[in-house]
Amino acid sequence: MALGHPGGGQGHTGVLGTERLPGRRLARRIDRSDRPLLELNDMALRTEDHPRSIHRIVRFDRVQRAAHWANALLFGILMLTALPLYFGSLADVVGRRALVVEIHVWTGVALPIPIIISVVGPWGTQMRRDLRRINRWTRDEVAWLRALGQRAPKVVDKFNPGQKLNAIFVGGSIVIMLATGSILKWFRFFPVSWRTGATFVHDVLAFAIFVVVAGHILFAVTHWDSLRSMIKGWVSEEWAARHAPGWLQEEKSVAEGDT
Repeated sequence: MALGHPGGGQGHTGVLGTERLPGRRLARRIDRSDRPLLELNDMALRTEDHPRSIHRIVRFDRVQRAAHWANALLFGILMLTALPLYFGSLADVVGRRALVVEIHVWTGVALPIPIIISVVGPWGTQMRRDLRRINRWTRDEVAWLRALGQRAPKVVDKFNPGQKLNAIFVGGSIVIMLATGSILKWFRFFPVSWRTGATFVHDVLAFAIFVVVAGHILFAVTHWDSLRSMIKGWVSEEWAARHAPGWLQEEKSVAEGDT
């Protein structure tokens, strides 16, 4: 989910390994790594006489993609089960309200688990790095945001300000919905004022989530390169040069420094 400062990036760790490894074996090593990586598919290794040409860049590793789709599945279940709970006409069609409630509640309890798993442990290096990117804002990004991306300076981060805001909203929503949902489920432990406030916040935020998720899906299906990076993990160098030139330069610097 970047250049937070002029010399941004955490580019001192090894990426490409030794040039003597066969290309296929080295590509497999890179695909399993949690670092920001340059993929070897459609690439030629640099030698003293032949410079390397880069065509694909890994944007999301397997851990990040698994966490995203697991999170998307849980959000989908929550949204589908929420509809008959909010609309009586749908409840009559679906029936078995008690079962729908249980599915909704325990799916909500499980919602933070994919993100937590993707962050902890050695496999979460890339996820933790991208979370730091999301929390780091440059003046150019603030200007881009104020102008709604129309006339501000180019955004150089791996994620544009809109994507950062979406990630922040999703993370905050998980925490708030889990807290308010717990109050509504185990209401006996909380005063009436808390339950009233929790109901209001839960309902309003649920509506906002429907709007944001619909917008997120719309943007995804109309921006194939971005969607592909969440499916296959990579973007083209051309795409990175257009949408994230600073991140592209950072990745190139890391690769060149480790060869």
